[in-house]
Amino acid sequence: MTGLFRKVYDWLMRTFWAQEMEVTVVGLQNAGKTSLLRVLSGGEFTVDSIPTVGFNLKKVQHGHVLLKCWDLGGQPRFRSMWERYCRGVNAIVFIVDIADMPQIPAAREELHSLMSYQSLGGIPLLVLGNKSDLPDKMSVDDLIDALDLGSIQGREVCCYGISAKEETNLDAVVQFLVKWAGR
Repeated sequence: MTGLFRKVYDWLMRTFWAQEMEVTVVGLQNAGKTSLLRVLSGGEFTVDSIPTVGFNLKKVQHGHVLLKCWDLGGQPRFRSMWERYCRGVNAIVFIVDIADMPQIPAAREELHSLMSYQSLGGIPLLVLGNKSDLPDKMSVDDLIDALDLGSIQGREVCCYGISAKEETNLDAVVQFLVKWAGR
């Protein structure tokens, strides 16, 4: 009977008291944005993801919070639309492939370009170093330095190392995002 009560309780909470928040997920191509959202929304990790063309919308339910996540393409031709999809969201998630060292300078440039928009002022930023399961990867401290996260002002900035494949640190990601629900 406890399981049935829990299901009814969860349904009532989602239906009548759920909070919704919008999150935009950006980063260079092949950083793992779509894979992360697939895993967070209850799906499986797949190695053969196709690149996102334009954007996708994924919904992630966590307790009584519904995260509506905009997954934006990371190819150069889509980066100009990042700012538009980041306006007015509860949080911005920037994903970096920490095993692809040659792409780190480009990631830093794109991140700082995005953070320079006045329209995005005050929106919390969560930087995720994805692919922490790979052997030749950066540490979180090295990523913080390489992306010069200390120079980003006027917003909360947080950085975690994660692995969408191994589901490492994903609880911390969701907790950070849920913290900003309703703000």
